[in-house]
Amino acid sequence: MSTSGTGALAFLRKENIVAPDGYNRWRVPPASIAIHLCIGSVYAWSVFNTPLTRDLGVVASSANDWSLSSVVWIFSVAIVYLGLAAAFAGKWLEKVGPRFVGVVAAFLWGGGFIVGSIGISTHQLWLLYLGYGVLGGFGLGLGYVSPVSTLIRWFPDRRGMATGLAIMGFGGGAMIGAPLISALLETFQRAPEYLGAENMVALVTEEGRRFAETAAGKVEVVIASANQAASFGGEAGVYVVGTGETGAASTFLTLGIAYFIVMMFASFQYRVPKEGWKPEGWQPKPEASSKGMVSKNHVHIDQALKTPQFWLLWIVLCFNVTAGIGVIGVAKTMINEIFGNLAIVTAGFAGTYVLMISVFNMVGRFFWASTSDYIGRKNTYHCFFVIGTLLYLSIPFWAGMGNTTALIGFYIATMIIFTMYGGGFATIPAYLADLFGTLHVGGIHGRLLTAWSTAGVLGPFAITYLRNMSVENAIADLAAKVDPAAFASKFGAPMADLQKLVEAKTVTVARLLEIAPAGTVDPTSTLYNTTMYAMAGLLVLAFIANLLVKPVREKHHVENTHPELEPARAS
Repeated sequence: MSTSGTGALAFLRKENIVAPDGYNRWRVPPASIAIHLCIGSVYAWSVFNTPLTRDLGVVASSANDWSLSSVVWIFSVAIVYLGLAAAFAGKWLEKVGPRFVGVVAAFLWGGGFIVGSIGISTHQLWLLYLGYGVLGGFGLGLGYVSPVSTLIRWFPDRRGMATGLAIMGFGGGAMIGAPLISALLETFQRAPEYLGAENMVALVTEEGRRFAETAAGKVEVVIASANQAASFGGEAGVYVVGTGETGAASTFLTLGIAYFIVMMFASFQYRVPKEGWKPEGWQPKPEASSKGMVSKNHVHIDQALKTPQFWLLWIVLCFNVTAGIGVIGVAKTMINEIFGNLAIVTAGFAGTYVLMISVFNMVGRFFWASTSDYIGRKNTYHCFFVIGTLLYLSIPFWAGMGNTTALIGFYIATMIIFTMYGGGFATIPAYLADLFGTLHVGGIHGRLLTAWSTAGVLGPFAITYLRNMSVENAIADLAAKVDPAAFASKFGAPMADLQKLVEAKTVTVARLLEIAPAGTVDPTSTLYNTTMYAMAGLLVLAFIANLLVKPVREKHHVENTHPELEPARAS
């Protein structure tokens, strides 16, 4: 595939999409927002958690269904490849331009969904990882960086606002994606075969799995509660594994096609300004700003990695993202587990919670990035870490109360956290431009996004690992309180088979509570406490790293490291 200026794809390249005189720069932000709304649906991933962990059982997880941990890691893989693609694409973007990169992103993101759909249909987890995780992750990275340096060049007078606009849509992707995904899942879902109430069906347990004796022979089944069956219009009882459809496969296919079309159209709206262009009537400030952090000089993309400032900002971004991304990945699951006992927390309420995460994520990107134009980037990040630490520490308190007032407190705390999570992404490109100049800010930003890749592993790992430890401890504690005879009657196996029953998803915290002694406390609300304390600790470390950021030393400036690029400074 040729990428030369005269090849078959020359119409995509930067030199052929230079805006004519009089071009309205406000035509560029809508294109970047449209692309980011598509790829930003990655933040709605938690909506897929339940259907993917019930792909075979549909109304409840069966023994062969994927675990929550394995599903959450698909999200992590996508974020890892986002960072890797961004690191690679930063330099490539400067060469070929945003339109070329945007078109490739459309093929990868849309195609990733289609491959993922095949993986769900065939129940092949590796295809889901390959499609959504690897291909989709590459599409995420390319789509993410394509507008940043472009809009910084179009809006040199408002860098913070420009970067806020550039990636505002990414934070808002779940605002559209979450209800869209929920609606598609509901459209395509199909309830499995219902055999009857639990006490009306002859059940046996083998190696932890439940089977029903029917006229046609023995079939594997799951036992669904009233809440689990309600979303399918069914009732509590016994359902045959493999006879229904969650709608996830068809939803993936539909989204892949839709996102591809939107991203292709938006990519063709990209334009770049002429060399030396500046807004009418605007003059660069002759002095460094009063914040003391805005440089008039430039640093080469390769030289930036040799500065302590780059690595301090890498830590700042990594820890800020780690603290938020793990929560985003399991948001819907978390609010159901912590406050599922409240009547108000229905499936619709949890879906709306995911939607509001997207809203506040998006608003925070524009609000905090614009605010940083006035209070400085460094002070903005100080706000993130001080306020964020206090809010993370408050979550176990709200979870422990477990009432409606606590739900409100939890809701407000997490929404503020998500404004700062999104604001951190939107402010970092302007922070980089302040420190390293605009000459290679797109490439430097791309390399810094490897911090996002790292956080994409650390965040979900922390929240799932610590949660799984809490679940295991909770099950062991509850099992010790349950009467062995009641246990054997409930699950068709002795207490000695507890581990097998847990692995087959036959025994859960909720099902043990059904036979626990009166007055037994439900431990579900405490499953995330340790994680929240750990996230608060990370923000403290990020605060220290941000405190150490100073202006880049003169020896790193481009005229001292790459003098052949010095004439480009004027651009």
